[in-house]
Amino acid sequence: MLEVKNVSASYGRKLRALHGVSLTVGRGEIVCLIGANGAGKSTLLKTLSGLIWPDAGEILFDGRRVDSLPAHATAERGLIHVPEGRRIFPRMTVRENLEMGAYTGAAAEARRGIDRVVRLFPVLGDRLSQWGGTLSGGEQQMLAMGRALMARPRLLMLDEPSMGLAPLVVQKIFEIIRDINRDGTPILLVEQNANEALRVAHRGYVIETGRIAHEGSARDLRTDPKVRNAYLGVS
Repeated sequence: MLEVKNVSASYGRKLRALHGVSLTVGRGEIVCLIGANGAGKSTLLKTLSGLIWPDAGEILFDGRRVDSLPAHATAERGLIHVPEGRRIFPRMTVRENLEMGAYTGAAAEARRGIDRVVRLFPVLGDRLSQWGGTLSGGEQQMLAMGRALMARPRLLMLDEPSMGLAPLVVQKIFEIIRDINRDGTPILLVEQNANEALRVAHRGYVIETGRIAHEGSARDLRTDPKVRNAYLGVS
């Protein structure tokens, strides 16, 4: 469904962040991307969503190239990005934040979308009239994910959804990621919490200094000595 072929990307003329990255996400899959801070994980998602244009390589979504599209056109194709740090609208209500995710759809579709989001995130149903900025960190993450679901993603990209959250909230977030995937949405998951990412994913990639260093099934990566030592805290 998503094919990334030898993609390189830079910040400005001198800072190359990605070096010939290739990966795939198939229909029905959760694929995780793990790596250290500064390895290029978030840069890759920004490149896939059109926030950064690649210097080289190809990005194909359902067989069509999207690497020269602006971000809004990529989103309209169904490639939806939940950025690191949530990026909700703090002075808008929860309902208004969700409606922003459905800006391309009809009102009836937006209502159905909110119903779906509330089923996945019941706490948001109790907060629809509350300002987004008054939510807890975990609730804001749920709101960011819910807003993305309002766009009816054909592939959902999540950047560090567990960052800064309490352990019980992290567990809940990963349960919801599984539920979203079971409903039929493929997911590309960027995570520093490699243990949880590899538990929920079908396959995974390890990125180091802008290059894919390892790839394989989630089970194989969990048992790979190099991955265990570097990312799972097991020697």
